[in-house]
This record gives sequence, C-alpha cells and structure tokens, in this order.
Amino acid sequence: MVLSVLAGVCLAATLAMFATGLTAQHPGGCCTAPPRSDLRQMLATKSVENIQFLPFLTTDANNLSWLGYGCLKGDGTVITVNAIGAVLQTLYILVYLYYSPAKRPVLLQVLLLLALVVTGYGYFTILVDTGTRLTHLGLFCSIFTITMYLSPLADLAKVVRSKSTRCLSFPLTVTTLVASSSWTLYGLQLHDPYITVPNVPGIVTSLVRFWLFQRYRPEQDKPYSPLPA
Repeated sequence: MVLSVLAGVCLAATLAMFATGLTAQHPGGCCTAPPRSDLRQMLATKSVENIQFLPFLTTDANNLSWLGYGCLKGDGTVITVNAIGAVLQTLYILVYLYYSPAKRPVLLQVLLLLALVVTGYGYFTILVDTGTRLTHLGLFCSIFTITMYLSPLADLAKVVRSKSTRCLSFPLTVTTLVASSSWTLYGLQLHDPYITVPNVPGIVTSLVRFWLFQRYRPEQDKPYSPLPA
C-alpha cells in the first residue's frame, strides 16, 4: 500500500517537474537572464542562440539509462517516468536540430550519443554477467545522475555574485525538491540504493536554491545586468 502511494507520488511529482520545466529553465543549469523554457525560446525566436545543446543530450542519455534499469528491474514507475523524459528530451533535440544553422556538429553529437547507447547496451547485455547486470547498470545510472545534480552548483555561485535570484525558477525548485524527496523515499521502501542515493543531491541542491531565494528575495534584487562569462 505504502509502495503504491509512493509510486503514484513519484510519477505525479516528476510529471509536475517536467511540466514546470516547460515554462522555466531546466534544473540542471543557471542563466544570466530571467528563467525561460529553452523549448519555448527556440519556438518563439526560431533560433538556438544562447541555448546549450549538451544538456539535452546528457539528460536524454540519463533517461535512457534509467529506462534500461527500469526494464531490467521490472519497475513500471521507473519505466514510465523515464520513457516520458526520453521522449521530451528527444523532442528538444529535434527542435534544436531543426533551428540550428550548423546541423552537422549537432548530428555528429546525436550520432555519438546513439553510438554510446548501443555500446552501453552491448556491454551490459553481452559482457556483463546476468547476475550482476542490474548492479552494474544501477551504479552507472547513480553516478550519472549525481553528476548531473551537482554540476549546477558552480553556476549557483553566479547568483551569489549578482545577489539576484531572477535566473532561478521557484516553482521548478519546489517540484524538484518534491520529486527528489519522493524518489528517495521510494528507493528506501524498495531497499534500492541506486534509486535512493542519486536523488539525495537533488534535495540538497533544491535546499541550496531555497536558501538563495531567502537570502536574495526578489524585491531585494538588484537591477538586472548580465554577468560576465
């Protein structure tokens, strides 16, 4: 009963985070302008200027890795959430490719991602013993997710330097905290450290953002000016 409730909360919270991310910047980065969805910006400006492509690729790879873990484990919640995430990230990649004036470098990066996915699939299905396959894939997914959660910490220093939280999305911070917390509890209920551990940094980074919102309240923000690169 508890596990079913947690599974429902994980699904709802993550979908809410995805939905919030459509109107705010992705939690994996910080900007020097008020938050705006990369997808909406591309559609509105018909341009990919000032939009990084690498986060789309890494997030898609992360979703595909967890999708594989969910399939191997037979966990419907993990499968559903990461299937939706992979579809959304693939949509972002296609839109970026469509509006990018230099399509060759983008296609090369996409092909590299596909090659890595195929190589990873071959490694885990052929070279890794069946009895340890889930452990190896879980460890890989955990390290990948922790890296993605911790990567924006350096960028948050820019918020401190500018003493402004205009580049952060409060709704996205809330949904990220709820999603990370629910997945942590879900992993604890399953006694699965590969689900529990990588979501703890999500809680930590969300709390850091809340502290920044408290420290630099919007009404106390300085007049906005771009930060030096």
